[in-house]
Amino acid sequence: MRRCAAPVSPAWADIGLVYCAAVWGATFYLVKDALAGVDPVAMVAHRFLLAALLLAPWALVRPSRGRYLKEAGLLAILLFLLYATQTVGLGYTSASNSGFITGLFVIFVPIFLFFFFQKSPTPVQWASSAFALMGLWMLTGGISSVNFGDMITLVAAATYAGHLLATDKFVRADADALVLAFHQFWMTGLMALLFCLATGRPLAVSGDKAAGTIAFLAVIPTLSAFFIQMWAQKFTAPIKVSLIFSLEPVFAALFAWTLGGEAFVPARAAGGGLIVAAMMAGELSKLDLLKGRKKEILPT
Repeated sequence: MRRCAAPVSPAWADIGLVYCAAVWGATFYLVKDALAGVDPVAMVAHRFLLAALLLAPWALVRPSRGRYLKEAGLLAILLFLLYATQTVGLGYTSASNSGFITGLFVIFVPIFLFFFFQKSPTPVQWASSAFALMGLWMLTGGISSVNFGDMITLVAAATYAGHLLATDKFVRADADALVLAFHQFWMTGLMALLFCLATGRPLAVSGDKAAGTIAFLAVIPTLSAFFIQMWAQKFTAPIKVSLIFSLEPVFAALFAWTLGGEAFVPARAAGGGLIVAAMMAGELSKLDLLKGRKKEILPT
């Protein structure tokens, strides 16, 4: 007989999602600094395989350990594309640029809903997409300043949106979040490992700094954050998840401009702020604020 889960306060799920946004935002400048000692795709392989190894003792004793392989496979493909393109992009662009551009995943969400689910975004959401593109232009300095890293990071943003929507679908179908995370981790790491072997990329890690960064990435932003994301998405509507995750580029820029030592450029900061404002406006437009004022609905 299945035990009934204890009720979970929405506030705890929200706090967990804010934690995810913060630790993912913190990784941009750390990853950029560590790339001097490890190939970017090899870093993805080491990171996710180590996370899977650490989670294995708990996952392999679960009754559902042999399930969710198909679902995890789709999530792993999206995750591999996300982190491979994002990590490679960090070798060509700044950590703050990468963080803000990756944050455009919220703009891709309504676009994907329109093309793949025939759910048309509102006029406000289309307008927010335009403002986000304006912000991206300000952030990168226009066409003449856009580099390979900025463009490939857009692929990361698109796969980020796909991963969020797929995760929402699977966890709401009552999938075991721990087992799903475990299969997703080892599959993502294996894809990155095979890609390195097929393309002749070096797997070696040189220097304590790069090794320490990989260990940190495996434990905090991967093992803890992705598991918390899957758990929290069982209790939080996708609109709220997207809104909270839009804080990730804000954290990325703050960490890059403080701990990362990157120069603060007001014009680029304004562009990043415009992106975040556009993302938040696009998500808030989905709420019926008039009914909310009358307490006829309660956003969840």
